[in-house]
Amino acid sequence: MKLLKTLTAAALAFALGTSAFAIDGTEVMQKAFDRQKPSFSKAAVELTLVDKNGSKEVRRVGEYGRCKNNLTDVVMIFISPASVKDTRFLQKENEGKDDDKWIFLPALRSTRRVASSEGDKAFVGTDFTYDDMSSREVSDDTHELLKESEDKGNFKDLYVVKSTPKDAKSSQYSYRISWVTKDNFIPTYIEMYDKKGKLLKVNEIKKIEQKVGNKTYNVPTENIMTNVQTGHSTTLKMVNLEVDKPLADGYFTPNFLNTGRL
Repeated sequence: MKLLKTLTAAALAFALGTSAFAIDGTEVMQKAFDRQKPSFSKAAVELTLVDKNGSKEVRRVGEYGRCKNNLTDVVMIFISPASVKDTRFLQKENEGKDDDKWIFLPALRSTRRVASSEGDKAFVGTDFTYDDMSSREVSDDTHELLKESEDKGNFKDLYVVKSTPKDAKSSQYSYRISWVTKDNFIPTYIEMYDKKGKLLKVNEIKKIEQKVGNKTYNVPTENIMTNVQTGHSTTLKMVNLEVDKPLADGYFTPNFLNTGRL
């Protein structure tokens, strides 16, 4: 009887074409989207821009974050060098629609809203575009689980998921392939393909740290975005990261961008 049950279960799994316990690509990406974030965060950020000849420019940035109802607001304040000093950026995540973004440019002494049509533009000369800075709704794409286990970069035993926009016009990429950790559902390696289907950029997380606040959070603290077509890269490293220490609401307003003061 035990053997019969085993054979019946195996036959059913074969007929269905999948294991009864298998996770699919949409579930993987939804868990990645829903993972818990600190209520507040504050960090010093080092941005290192490197061109194809190896020339470097290091930028220092202050970053404040707030997560409320699973929606994240982020403020970035450029401190140095002089070419970007006092540039300030605010992004407010929205549910079911594009994020709101504003940028203060000191040369113009004004704050302007970043239009959705500018999503594929470089963010302050880095290899990140404005859309790269945003979280994309899981429902905007179809997600195919390519592999259930593969090692990549600094991490092992990862899900591999291909995400393709349902509306091609809604994304600057024809598709993305993400390698996602199984324990905390963090995409640690993402390949982004241009409209011709050629690899354009790779975003690789180098380091994840546990930070303790009201809870313990797994936070990516170092990643590198590389444009493989130009040979240019931007490394983002978070230092002195603090979590769950309340920040004033005033930081997360366009008015703060205008003045740099609460």
